[in-house]
Amino acid sequence: MSQRLRQLMQICQQGDIEILYVFGSRSLEVYDWLHSDQPLAASSSDIDIGAKALPTAQWYLDEKVRLAQAFEELFAVPRVDFVSFGDADAFFAANIVRGERLYAANEHAADEFDLYVLRRAGDLAPFERERLDHVFGVMQ
Repeated sequence: MSQRLRQLMQICQQGDIEILYVFGSRSLEVYDWLHSDQPLAASSSDIDIGAKALPTAQWYLDEKVRLAQAFEELFAVPRVDFVSFGDADAFFAANIVRGERLYAANEHAADEFDLYVLRRAGDLAPFERERLDHVFGVMQ
């Protein structure tokens, strides 16, 4: 296991993270960086991180900021957008799990969580389309 992965696991365990994902435009780049010796390419883009807290954890704003800062230090980037699944709607959560999973305290439970998130977004998709039709006035 690489030093980078050990550092990431330490942040997750100390921060009560059950599952950690990277998503967005730099997701594959970050995933590859964690599993190689190559430096992370300089970029003006932030890194998007999504996390599911352990059931016993309570993340208040200060803890979320601390976690974002820890990931900024690990990735050596000026900005990490840290999103808790508790703050994400069903469709945003689905986008997060479509990214790359970086850490899971329990892989089987993480797989089940991924399926739950995707199923929930799928179940709500017709209602979201109807809502958007009303918002943008594109009723058929």
